[in-house]
Amino acid sequence: MRFKKDKPFKIMQITDIQEIPAISPDTINLLEAAVEAEKPDLVVYTGDQIKGYGVTYKGKGRELETAVAKTIATLLEPVTKRNIPFAVTFGNHDRQVGISNHDQFYDIYKKLGDCVGEQAEGIEGGGTSYIPIKASDGSDRDIFNLYLFDSGTDAKGGGYEPFDTKIIDWYKKKRDELKEKNGAYVPSIVFQHIPMCEYYNVLKQVPKHTKGAIRAFRTHKNEYYVVGDTCGKDDILLEPPSIPNENTGEFDAISEKGDVMAMFVGHDHKNSFVGTYKGVDLGFTQSSGFNVYGNRTKRGVRMIVLDENKPGEYETYTRTYDELVGKKVTKPLFDYFSSKAPETVDAAIPMIEKALAIIVAVIVVIILLIKLL
Repeated sequence: MRFKKDKPFKIMQITDIQEIPAISPDTINLLEAAVEAEKPDLVVYTGDQIKGYGVTYKGKGRELETAVAKTIATLLEPVTKRNIPFAVTFGNHDRQVGISNHDQFYDIYKKLGDCVGEQAEGIEGGGTSYIPIKASDGSDRDIFNLYLFDSGTDAKGGGYEPFDTKIIDWYKKKRDELKEKNGAYVPSIVFQHIPMCEYYNVLKQVPKHTKGAIRAFRTHKNEYYVVGDTCGKDDILLEPPSIPNENTGEFDAISEKGDVMAMFVGHDHKNSFVGTYKGVDLGFTQSSGFNVYGNRTKRGVRMIVLDENKPGEYETYTRTYDELVGKKVTKPLFDYFSSKAPETVDAAIPMIEKALAIIVAVIVVIILLIKLL
């Protein structure tokens, strides 16, 4: 990738499309409108492009591969038909369809349009790569760099598996190689699916009954949070960051030399915010797919804009369905009820307990009334 003289380099992050073979027209309308409006130089897909769980992808072997490939090709068409380069990493749900990240990366994505970024040496699977953005003068000088990390999948017993330390080691090696080549650390941005444990450090813990407080689970069980002081006034926190069960030191690695300016993730569909912790911006991008839960017409994409003359700086903003397409959706009832559904099993448990308590209370009242009568 390379800057064009006197022009910004625009990156579009698309995350959690999580579509099925019967793709929602609202998803396509959002992606088409966003790409047409912003005309990005690069699109980065940060995981859960497909809803790998459930029964929507049928068959095995070639039949399954064909169904998945067709869905992905349709989802990427707003980008590929405009000959826009794209990069991809994976979420926890992509591989659940029964096709490995490695096979999806090489047998599907690498055969669609201009898929940039080569899988990191020594790292299994697909979706871990680096993409330097070079100077407009035609030299080999790297002005910025992008990292894509495969952040893993669900852990046995619930939650999410620890971040792979092999990727941390690979990142450190690549970071130092880029420094040796360019004479200084190259300003970089990281894209991955699952947020790091440190995302809670850009939130503010508050009492339970604080307006807008969101209940967290697992390692932050029974704690409540709102967006922190370093976040923007219009930033959105509607569900707790679903982080790995164990911290393996990813943040310590990316923050130790000052090269990484920011990280952007998806995973928790309703969140859209950027906060700063120890000099690194930690950003969430909302989901863009309409066949899975999300923040209704606030589904959208994120733009990251780089300036060749301002290395170490970037601009970011989101574009949403309501501003690009409108307020109407194809399946309003599904959209409404899916937005109210619990996001995870952990979130569902308190709701189930509350419902059972109400049922028990109603039964007790009925029994007392029968006795009185």
